[in-house]
Amino acid sequence: MSTKPVHVIGGGLAGSEAAWQIAQAGVPVILHEMRPLRGTDAHKTDGLAELVCSNSFRSDDAELNAVGLLHAELRLAGSLIMRAGDTNQVPAGGALAVDREGFSAAVTREIEAHPLIEIVREEISALPPADWDQAIIATGPLTAPSLAEAIATETGADALAFFDAIAPIVHFDTVDMDVCWFQSRYDKVGPGGTGKDYINCPMDKAQYEAFVAALIEGDKTAFKEWEGTPYFDGCLPIEVMAERGPETLRHGPMKPMGLTNAHKPSEKPYAVVQLRQDNALGTLYNMVGFQTKLKYGEQTRIFRMIPGLENAEFARLGGLHRNTYLNSPALLDGTLQLKSRRGLRFAGQITGCEGYVESASMGLLAGRFAAAERLGLPVSPPPVTTAFGALLNHITGGHILADEESGKRSFQPMNINFGLFPPVEAPKTEGRRLRGKEKSQARKRAMTARALADCRRWLGLGGNVEEAA
Repeated sequence: MSTKPVHVIGGGLAGSEAAWQIAQAGVPVILHEMRPLRGTDAHKTDGLAELVCSNSFRSDDAELNAVGLLHAELRLAGSLIMRAGDTNQVPAGGALAVDREGFSAAVTREIEAHPLIEIVREEISALPPADWDQAIIATGPLTAPSLAEAIATETGADALAFFDAIAPIVHFDTVDMDVCWFQSRYDKVGPGGTGKDYINCPMDKAQYEAFVAALIEGDKTAFKEWEGTPYFDGCLPIEVMAERGPETLRHGPMKPMGLTNAHKPSEKPYAVVQLRQDNALGTLYNMVGFQTKLKYGEQTRIFRMIPGLENAEFARLGGLHRNTYLNSPALLDGTLQLKSRRGLRFAGQITGCEGYVESASMGLLAGRFAAAERLGLPVSPPPVTTAFGALLNHITGGHILADEESGKRSFQPMNINFGLFPPVEAPKTEGRRLRGKEKSQARKRAMTARALADCRRWLGLGGNVEEAA
């Protein structure tokens, strides 16, 4: 049996997870990471699995939320990313958010300590040589230009791209808590939370309207060489949302629903800006949904218009970077392998999935597929009824491509969602037919129960499916 290593290019969430899964299967791995020899516009450290945007893994509800279901499946599959996330969680209501420095340090420590993983700090500027024969490219949204060009040459098509934005981070001790208060929306208690996990900054109507006007008028970063590149709708800059209509923010990241001002309980805020804990010490908070392309000076001026943040000091201001991804349904097979080159797989955001856990899950699958091939075992994709399989199916073939003659590409980055799963009938309750929200929740519960049962069977696990939640 061959002990030749599998090469993984990229030490982000997908690459780290892929390397871990391969090594856990007993196959040696060489993990190539270009930082710190070559940095990027978004990374600040040379740590593996550095979180460059939000610190949230989003909902941890494995019963009613597709993201929470993906969390559960990752845990069942022995995910290093989820283990590090669970170990370094910070309060975030119903979400799983992490101390970003502690999380990256934990992943780096585990990867460095694994006897079958070798980390090589170097830039890979071309496609892997043929003698590697099993390799995974997991270079993420900031693939080095030389490698991106090599990929485009191999695939015969330009990579698709969109803009990703980053939200600012505020020092907690500069937030005026005589104006702001702690509360999770609807007092929801999540993993490690208390129901008071967010700082809430209230606005009345006049303050909100002035703030929206300032966002629209503010001086913004322009990237002329990237003109025409679209934004990803799941990560729109706050000022772009404001431009879509005066009420957009109040029904989006600044919605006041489920919140009561602890200082003025009888006064309903017109809009609310939420801050989420960003590190375990509770000294840093990020502005939820406030990714931005405003210039640094404008960010400081405009965000200090928010009640309670008049004297805010920022540990990091927001930014904008380009995200590159493949036209995967046309280029990859059902095991994330490039159709034109056997043994070369892609994983993470470069495949066209969006989100931390989505990227990690594609890394997990690519790693398992590569390890199985190296060991001479059957490569078995997960059932499409699972979150793993639903997302994989969308990336590699579930999306309907636009007519080739039109020259248009319709494949766009996608978060995991229940729309990617095969439908399931909502079970009847006591012989009566369910309707509305009750029917929707029953259908989601049936879908998640089916997914976890099928995932356990695919992984060869026994026991109760509730252990994953």
